[in-house]
Amino acid sequence: MVDGPSTPAPAPNLVDRFVRWAVGAAVFGALLYLGGSVWAGFDDMRAAFVAFDWRLIPLLVALTLTNYGLRFLKWHYFLGRLKVPMPFIEDLWNFLAGLAMVISPGKAGELLKPYVVRARTGTPMATTIPALVSERLTDAIAMLALAGISVTTYAADKVVYVVAPLVVVAVGLAVLAHEGLTLSALRLMGRLPMVGRVVPKLEEMVRATRICLAPVPFVVSITLSFGAWFAECVAYWLVLRGLDLAASLDVSVFIYAAATVIGAPAPGGLGVSDGALAVFASTLVGAPQSLAVASALITRVVTLWFGVGVGAVALLRVSRMLGGAIDLDDRADDAPPAA
Repeated sequence: MVDGPSTPAPAPNLVDRFVRWAVGAAVFGALLYLGGSVWAGFDDMRAAFVAFDWRLIPLLVALTLTNYGLRFLKWHYFLGRLKVPMPFIEDLWNFLAGLAMVISPGKAGELLKPYVVRARTGTPMATTIPALVSERLTDAIAMLALAGISVTTYAADKVVYVVAPLVVVAVGLAVLAHEGLTLSALRLMGRLPMVGRVVPKLEEMVRATRICLAPVPFVVSITLSFGAWFAECVAYWLVLRGLDLAASLDVSVFIYAAATVIGAPAPGGLGVSDGALAVFASTLVGAPQSLAVASALITRVVTLWFGVGVGAVALLRVSRMLGGAIDLDDRADDAPPAA
């Protein structure tokens, strides 16, 4: 008996993957805060939520949206610097969809933005991935700077954890600024077995990165990043104030920035940033256990889970915009633009 032609396997759909990631993250988060509630006491947790000034929620959401808006302007600015003709509204949907990807394992889903730009404009991902890298790098620098403002006051023994990454970034930027040195190093790498074939792509990415992180765009992007993340630091301060905790703005900025940096390696900072927010609120602000856990939960709902929800809606819109499944495993740069 002769078998007929095999049916090709369907392309991996990012929307389906996101649903699995979101369910897993939500279950993990629920268990995390259930454990926190047991630790703090259910009655005390209920009292903390009753005491919170819920009239602050619209302002907290507005500050979070300010963060998203400034970061989107930075992303779109990078595309403009690279002369990528991505329509503003389509790129806004693209950026918002990327908010859902922070919970993806290894944050691999963040390649969604370069993928969508390629699908809509035909621009190779090797050109736009540097915009993504530059976006995340400037976010990291801004958060380290915000944490560093008060680190000597609240964690003097941890100064090295703020200064060391900034020094590494500064050295990397200095090397990147010297085009001849960077390209010479890449060409030396090209002599290695199995490396030479990717060097042209790496050279393209280095040139694009240099455009994004040239002095003027670097200052512009850092300014936007600083404003974006300071808005969320203010939101965290308002959460503490809404729980009637006498927290100063500077300690609130330090706690939120430090917790975000500490949680950066984990998808969405799940578990790590949450725990850091609660521990810092307890140790640096003097919050009782119930208020420390409640402040972390309210903050993360407004800053993380609100973004994931917005991203989920935008992801469905982007999927329709592309007219089919989103397959991030397809990295071919010769794909034609979507109609």
